[in-house]
Amino acid sequence: MSKNVSTMKIKPLISIVNNNTVLIDATNNAGNTLQIQKYIWTLADKLKRNFECIDLVPAMNTLTLYFDALIIDDECINAISYICNNTTAGNFTSRKHIIETHYNGEDIDTVAKYHNMSVETLIKVHSNAIYHVLFLGFQPGFAYLHGLCPSIHTPRRSEPRLKVPKGAIAIGATQTGIYPADSPGGWHIIAHTTSSLFDITNDARPCLFEPGDTIQFKPIGLNDKEQL
Repeated sequence: MSKNVSTMKIKPLISIVNNNTVLIDATNNAGNTLQIQKYIWTLADKLKRNFECIDLVPAMNTLTLYFDALIIDDECINAISYICNNTTAGNFTSRKHIIETHYNGEDIDTVAKYHNMSVETLIKVHSNAIYHVLFLGFQPGFAYLHGLCPSIHTPRRSEPRLKVPKGAIAIGATQTGIYPADSPGGWHIIAHTTSSLFDITNDARPCLFEPGDTIQFKPIGLNDKEQL
């Protein structure tokens, strides 16, 4: 477990979406995306302890609160606003995951060629980074990651695949990610892993990753396309 601390002051916009939903939007704050996201994670933990919510859903620099029987009135909004304005991104805990990675993806040669680098250099750049889980979405267990080196940012494929296999590690524009299950996808596959990202039978923690966790990819072999 690791601790991350920031004293960045953030003032989000708070909106009532409907009778039982409140949106907290911090995208109006100029600054580092990761630092703002750390504020969102810390804020979610505080609000969870102070309000009885059906669910709290962090997304990119936003947080949505879903209530059941609570009447969202001025008193409620004022209480949420007070917590928002007295929260800084600090003292939350996270887990670090080491993902064993076979860099044998179908598109690894294409991506390396696009950046005028060797496959070995691409692997080194991708695996040396520490990635932060910003939030989960797209499909159960899929983590949107922050930390991909700009030198390997790669436009999405012009023709998406109808099926990207479970465990594929791919790059799409400024992001890299792991597909938890077979699905269509337009990102470039550079590697594969056997790590399971989503377990529907695990009621306590079905998703391997949680917002705030960190990930590092550990190369297993080099560009061996017969490993998987």
